[in-house]
Amino acid sequence: MTPRLVGNHLSINQRPEYQGDRCATQGSIQSRASSVLHQGQVDDRSGQRHMWWPSSLLYPPPPSAFVTAMSVVSFASLASAGLSELRGQHMAYSKFWHVVSGQQQNKGGTGGAQLAGRHGMLVAYAPALVAAAASFVVPGTVEGLRAELLAAALAVHFLKRVLEVLFIHRYSGNMPLNTALAISSSYLLSAITMIYAQHLAVELPDPTTNLLYPGVLLFAVGIAGNFYHHYLLSQLRKGGDDDKGYKIPKGGLFEFVTCPHYLFEITGFFGFAMISQTVYALAMASGTAAYLVGRSFATRRWYESKFEEFPASIKALVPYIL
Repeated sequence: MTPRLVGNHLSINQRPEYQGDRCATQGSIQSRASSVLHQGQVDDRSGQRHMWWPSSLLYPPPPSAFVTAMSVVSFASLASAGLSELRGQHMAYSKFWHVVSGQQQNKGGTGGAQLAGRHGMLVAYAPALVAAAASFVVPGTVEGLRAELLAAALAVHFLKRVLEVLFIHRYSGNMPLNTALAISSSYLLSAITMIYAQHLAVELPDPTTNLLYPGVLLFAVGIAGNFYHHYLLSQLRKGGDDDKGYKIPKGGLFEFVTCPHYLFEITGFFGFAMISQTVYALAMASGTAAYLVGRSFATRRWYESKFEEFPASIKALVPYIL
């Protein structure tokens, strides 16, 4: 490099190769700056897209129209069924099917193919159990601890239901085949969708608050409390399926509410939601709660219609509150 005076400024003649190196360096810096700026814009757009989302508690909605639609449909259909229960329009397998409305119909439905009550409930629960268990043997379906615990909880939930149908519950009537198939399809689709939504969540940002282990605990409380109160109900009819009489339940939370088994069922479903932390699991838990609130009020009205001595202090679902 040779210094020379140009006007009032001292200039340095640079070798051509140095000038080329400097140009290359500047080009590299500009390219990197452009890349960083572009990445920042992408991240900013992503942040804006989910700015409204409670990311501390839930995974973002997955890029799946099916799961999104199922979240809406599941909640809406269950909430609608809960409103129907409040209005006295009950499902065809209910013991108080037409007591509240004052209509008298034959047990088991209004015609069509019939199943024994026990067989109908097996049809309702068994497919979902098979689906939950099968998720462990289908490659790539269950990935990671959260997905494994969710699928295991679903399998335990439906296994418990099947075992209760076989050994705990008492049945004195029939169930329409179409009702059994409708319930079965609903449970099966719900189990599959919950597992699939968890599978999609693997690619999404994790919630900042991990509710996995509190969810497992809540699920355990729910399933244990539900089983215990189902057992108490079964003891009211010790004569087996031939014992067709109804009595006011006693023991446990039956001293405070008519449907503690529904309260613990809701608890278990919110356990699913906390284990999963997906939108669909929360939609299912919320919809189930809405449905069982309606059903618990219908059950309380049924007891009031059957037993004049039914205590007015006993609530429908939540002790002292609801």
